[in-house]
Amino acid sequence: MLSEQSYSAGPCSAGDEQNVRKELSQIKKYMEEHFHEPLTIAQLALMANISPKYFVDLFKKSFGKSAMKYLSELRINQAKRYLLSAGEQLRLRDIALMVGYSDEFYFSRKFKKEVGMSPSDYIRKARPRVAACSPEITGLLLALDIIPVAAPLDPKWTAYYYNDYRTRISSHLQLAGPYNSRAFEANLAKLALLRPDAIIGTDQLDSSEQAKLSSLAQTFFVPAERCGWREQLRMLAGFLNREEKAEQWVEQHELKVQAARSEIRGVLGSDSLMVLRIYGDQLHMYGNRGIGEVLYEDLHIRPACPASSSGSRMLPIEELAVINPDRILVVVCAETASRSYWLSLQHSRQWRQLQAVKNGQIHLIPSDPWFEYSPMAVSRMLDEALLMFTGKCPYRLQDTVHGAVRGT
Repeated sequence: MLSEQSYSAGPCSAGDEQNVRKELSQIKKYMEEHFHEPLTIAQLALMANISPKYFVDLFKKSFGKSAMKYLSELRINQAKRYLLSAGEQLRLRDIALMVGYSDEFYFSRKFKKEVGMSPSDYIRKARPRVAACSPEITGLLLALDIIPVAAPLDPKWTAYYYNDYRTRISSHLQLAGPYNSRAFEANLAKLALLRPDAIIGTDQLDSSEQAKLSSLAQTFFVPAERCGWREQLRMLAGFLNREEKAEQWVEQHELKVQAARSEIRGVLGSDSLMVLRIYGDQLHMYGNRGIGEVLYEDLHIRPACPASSSGSRMLPIEELAVINPDRILVVVCAETASRSYWLSLQHSRQWRQLQAVKNGQIHLIPSDPWFEYSPMAVSRMLDEALLMFTGKCPYRLQDTVHGAVRGT
């Protein structure tokens, strides 16, 4: 770059213009790297060793826009990124300073002039304030890169969302059915005060609840039973204008499935698998949509009993002994009777004679994520399955699956 000691008073000769254009390309790159600094035409012209007037004329001739227009675009585009990634976590004044404006009010006026809306309206349009009516809906929204402003959170039933998102979800709603007998109507007053842009639920909410929610904001009710999670995700993406995000999620998930399937097949081979649920003093052969899709459809694991891929039925220990799966996943209900039965079962002769127990292939799994059906849940099930069956941890900070236990 030419010396910054002085600059010529007038335009360069025709022979020197090509060299000056090369300098302008370097100055343009400098602007891209230093847009957050207080750059001026005089400073930039000095760096090119030409007069400010000639700098202005030649920059526009070379790049199709003025230097100050280009600088504004750099700053506003970066401001958009900060607004979308940080949202309300950064004050407008902080963002203004980070992109090179010392006055937040001037920044707001400049942003509105360039974008056509204020920074707050831009956030609202780009990231609508959406309320979720159930953990499944939270799992759908997160797959679309939307953190809901309100969602049911519970340290027991939704441990993942509670632990990872409770500080980012501003309004915590009460968990309703089927997790407990409480109706979702208990959350209406809080939602009315929050005034979200949209409320997302499932068609399992009764008609009166749906009507009351619709009176508070725009609503969308996802078909819970008749659609798989991919279709649910695409339908919700259409409502929220997130179609591209939905397709990206589905594509990445399919790649993740293929990789996990290959890893797990190498370990399990043709081993059979059964999921058991312990409730009270009874064993149940258990399955649900998420378990069926992830374990048997996506990962191609052989079910010990075809009927075990969905639904639940009581399973006497004698029948379990006849089926004798190679591997068993166990869900123990949280109340005292179930835990007591599980402890006694592990000391029983019939349990200890099972092939899976002898081979140390008993894995205790939690309700979260295995009882939820959503894109986030099935993705986490894949991670848990990979860790359980191969010992390969998909998480950077976790090296054992939550609740994993070896049979004795």
